Formats: sequence, structure tokens, C-alpha cells
Amino acid sequence: MRTQRQVVDYSLQRRAVLRDVKNGRIGTLEVCDASPYLRNAATFHGEPTDERCPICRRDNLTLVHYVYGDELKQSAGQARKLAELPVLAMTLREFQVFVVEVCRSCAWNHLIERFVLGRDGLSTEEMLHTDVMVSSGGGGSHRTGQSSHSGEGRR
Repeated sequence: MRTQRQVVDYSLQRRAVLRDVKNGRIGTLEVCDASPYLRNAATFHGEPTDERCPICRRDNLTLVHYVYGDELKQSAGQARKLAELPVLAMTLREFQVFVVEVCRSCAWNHLIERFVLGRDGLSTEEMLHTDVMVSSGGGGSHRTGQSSHSGEGRR
């Protein structure tokens, strides 16, 4: 997405947890503890992936995107579909997105990425172009950028 910035990738932490599970230092019950709310969010708002669960290997993982920010008011902390994020990014000044991977079978879950979106990340030229597109009905607020979840950084 065009306004994506301040990206934090948690893949090293994820690998360390999985290594500890494999070596028996952490039990699977400790890492397969997704709440019913997170599992429901994965079912109704999640984006399916092609990656198998690293714990049970029965089901593919699902990515859930949670949004937080002052401008979101009551909807802060809600799960959103990936397609909704570019629209929010053109509407709001700034908000954070937390991406959690979830296995709907065994309840494995892990925070994999965090980033900031919003109009504050646009240059002045881009901001003017977007304002013109939106005010003229050109659909500027419905553009979608390339997702950061296309597989880079994921192993």
C-alpha cells in the first residue's frame, strides 16, 4: 500500500517460538491459545494464505488485520479485511495495523507484522492528486496498492 510505513516484522520472534516448540521448551498448548474472538475474526474477516500451520499441518493459516487509531473511535481494535485498508488509508490521517496469523484448526496464532497507514504518509503532490481524484469522483479512494503479504519475508 502506498502509505505503508514504520513496518515491524516479527518473523525472527516467530521462528524462535517455533524452534522452542520443536525442541520441547514450550508446549503446544502454550502457543495454540487463540481466543474465540480471534478465531471468529479469522473466519469472517481473515485472508487465507497458502502456508500450512507450522504446528498441526492440518489447515492453512489465515491472516487477520486489526486496526487501531484515534480517528477510528469506536471501531478501533476491530478486524478488517485487507481490501478495506486502502480505503481507510485514504480517509484517515494515521492508524496502525497489526497482522496476526491464525490456524483455525489448532488455534496457533502469532503477531507477524505491524505497520502504519494513512494520508500522513503521502507527499504533498500525492495528496493533491488524491484530493482531486476524490472530489471529481475519479475513485481515488478506491485504489488498492500492492500488499506487503505477497510472501516476501515469509518462509
